[in-house]
Amino acid sequence: MTASSRKEKAIIFSAPSGAGKTTIVRALLQTDLPLAFSISATSREPRGNEINGVDYYFLGINGFKKMIDQDALIEWEEVYEDQFYGTLKSEVERIWRDGKAVVFDVDVYGAIELKKIFGDKALAIFIMPPSINSLEERLKARNTENEDKIKLRLAKSAQELEQRESFDAIVVNDKLGEAIKQSTQLVTDYLNS
Repeated sequence: MTASSRKEKAIIFSAPSGAGKTTIVRALLQTDLPLAFSISATSREPRGNEINGVDYYFLGINGFKKMIDQDALIEWEEVYEDQFYGTLKSEVERIWRDGKAVVFDVDVYGAIELKKIFGDKALAIFIMPPSINSLEERLKARNTENEDKIKLRLAKSAQELEQRESFDAIVVNDKLGEAIKQSTQLVTDYLNS
């Protein structure tokens, strides 16, 4: 496969919060596949050990709104009140210049928007949790949010699960190793198509 055949390909991963998409994406990025991660922009503050420019571009509310005004985002979404997430055009251009396919780890509505924008140049994969109960357990195990935030995320997850048919492929993350293997095969097949 040549760099030019990958130049404008995108891999979009999405899931309800706590379904394991970020873990799967990190595993995929450790393979020999010609992929690079698109760092999303957000208005929220960093959590735990998150680093600006590595995990997200932490822009703050005013900085994020400035990016919207400057048309510097491919897509963006107000996921929760005053909590914006989006994709910087400069990130995608950087990755394609390096001859790699861009990998997105985004919320469900951002993923649907990216798929509309990229069309056949993108493979959209929905990571499905085995159950809502398993999602709740995973969110609590993170120890990054209080009970109210977890309830808010679970309510949003139910709505997001209804969107799974908008994706090209669904991977159930019941056993992490199998979900990683299945995701890797889907991406490999897509890049070679």
